[in-house]
Amino acid sequence: YNYKNGILCIQVGEKMKKLYKKLLHDIKKYQTIIIHRHTRPDGDALGSQFGLQRALKDNFKDKEIYAVGDTNSRLLFMGQPDEITDDKYKGALVIICDVAVSNMISDDRYKLADKIWIIDHHKNKSDVEENNLIIDSNAAAACEVIADMLFTLKLKVSSCAATSLFTGLVTDSGRFQYSDTSPKTLMIGSFLLNQGVDAQAIYDKLYVETLESKKLKAKFTEKMKLTEKNVAYIFNTKEDLDELGIDFNTVSRGMVNVMGGIEGINIWANFTYDATVDKVICEFRSRGMSIVDIAKKYGGGGHDQACGATIDSFEVAKEVLADFDKRMEEFLSGAYTK
Repeated sequence: YNYKNGILCIQVGEKMKKLYKKLLHDIKKYQTIIIHRHTRPDGDALGSQFGLQRALKDNFKDKEIYAVGDTNSRLLFMGQPDEITDDKYKGALVIICDVAVSNMISDDRYKLADKIWIIDHHKNKSDVEENNLIIDSNAAAACEVIADMLFTLKLKVSSCAATSLFTGLVTDSGRFQYSDTSPKTLMIGSFLLNQGVDAQAIYDKLYVETLESKKLKAKFTEKMKLTEKNVAYIFNTKEDLDELGIDFNTVSRGMVNVMGGIEGINIWANFTYDATVDKVICEFRSRGMSIVDIAKKYGGGGHDQACGATIDSFEVAKEVLADFDKRMEEFLSGAYTK
């Protein structure tokens, strides 16, 4: 991948190129296309979903293209999902973004579709039946895979579609700081910016906070505790959320990184009780080592250094922390290998 006469040139592997063309064939074939992604959406889930929807609408104006699923109160600026009836799935094509495992897909009506495609970048093995897979585990975000596909297929990418995709790329790469950010990731980011994206506006919406939000983060920083091996963690009970009058999303993903960027802390974890499912939702982060295998041990997954899981209780959370302590022990002794 390089620039040639001001145009981004990326050499795509033949296998991936064939998959892109195969999906394009189905996109052209079906009149109704419904785009899903994972539940409790983050920036990449919404960015890949809305970015793909907007790009397909730009290129295939005669088709019905919907995006469905739950919402994230912190990311409402990215768009609102469509509300559709079950009959829309009859004879429809479904494309699932940023997830490949069935229990994490938002809105299980995807099973009603005529055909299913998955576009993902996580390392979890798919258990979705009768699907077609486009998975690039080297990509920093599903938005990177979708932007790569759109560019490879020479489809139009409007500033609106590019804005969604760039937002997802920024959030899932940790503002291009995570270890899976590659030269290609930055080239794709450059390509998207070239389509008229206002990067400053995106950063303002994502990262400029109110004074109340800063004070709230200070409270959660005070709640942080450390294990014997300096793994940082926070337990957030139902009573904690009720006392502060804040919602689950604000606490779970919103507060995990108050523990990040601290010298001597290489793994940090946020455990938040979700009353809607009577489970504890886990957000895991690390620096300098992979922890996704531990997330998978507890039924989760994600990136090497940014992943999560859903567990039954805070007692199980203590087992997770014990596993993180073992990983830190390996890391500090030099025995750790990815």
